[in-house]
Amino acid sequence: MPLELKLLVWSVALTFILVVIAVSGATHEIGLGTLAGNRQDFPEMKGWAGRAQRAHRNMLESLVLFASLILVAQITGKLNAMTALGAQLFFWARVAHAAIYIAGIKWLRTLAWAVSIAGLILIFLQVV
Repeated sequence: MPLELKLLVWSVALTFILVVIAVSGATHEIGLGTLAGNRQDFPEMKGWAGRAQRAHRNMLESLVLFASLILVAQITGKLNAMTALGAQLFFWARVAHAAIYIAGIKWLRTLAWAVSIAGLILIFLQVV
């Protein structure tokens, strides 16, 4: 399996880990009873639980772009050293982004996000 597809699978694993962390934070903050309810008038998550929830949502948004680009590159036979570099930049920056986001480090979070976007751009440029 090409490196890019392996990193796509690991990105899905990271997304799953982030949802588990977000649910754990929500359970800690508002309780399982509230989470099991119909979520009408659901309270906003605060602190690390809120950051974990937002990190998960941000990863979901990015995962759609990453998966689309990797799958198009695979289908069209355009996987190469640049797509591999882009995939590595994306994945490792997203790992850093998740940890930094949950820790609440503002500017470093933005830098990690920008590196992940640079990885997407590298892949995009190979596909078009």
